[in-house]
Amino acid sequence: MSIRIPFTGNYSDLSNNDGYQFEFRCERCGNGFRSGFQRDMAATGQKIVQGLGRLVGYGAMYRVTSAADRFLDRSTNSEAKDRALAKAVAEVSPHFRQCRGCGDWVCDDGCWNDQVGQCVRCSPNQAHELAQLQADARRDQMRDGLRNVDLIGGIDLGQQSSTRCPSCGTHAAGGRFCTACGSSLAQQVPCRGCSHGNPIGAIYCQQCGQSLT
Repeated sequence: MSIRIPFTGNYSDLSNNDGYQFEFRCERCGNGFRSGFQRDMAATGQKIVQGLGRLVGYGAMYRVTSAADRFLDRSTNSEAKDRALAKAVAEVSPHFRQCRGCGDWVCDDGCWNDQVGQCVRCSPNQAHELAQLQADARRDQMRDGLRNVDLIGGIDLGQQSSTRCPSCGTHAAGGRFCTACGSSLAQQVPCRGCSHGNPIGAIYCQQCGQSLT
């Protein structure tokens, strides 16, 4: 007889040799709910029989042990596991709702819009949606407002920017002088005679020949 089992696409089988356990996940946020561990009495009995088999040795007890192994395999892979899964589904189902809009199983405490009867992906929560739109609007307004604010006052835009001090090599955080050695961060040395900009290290002005030292 077929049994209807929900959550067919969003659960993981955590069962082991001692029993059964399953983890079910919300298909929107990914949060999980783990069912209680269900100990398999057949596995416990098998371990007892195996222990006796090791004590007694081969022969009749070995045949009993082999039969127990075969029985456990059938039990684990068929009716016992189906019953365990059905019990786990009944245990976690109060935490889930299935959206009729998209068909996803979502958690009822964070991803379900109870006023509409759909998940918040299909029908976003009005208060949360408004808060997000307000945050987006504030971000846009701040961006527009900053366009009219002078943030570069006092910066010579024609001066080549330097990321390291030409004298000591320390990383430069901005400004006109190095915070480590006090040297100028200017990439050019102005001539005192004609004000022509000369490269760092030049001894004489390229324009008028005056000494730069």
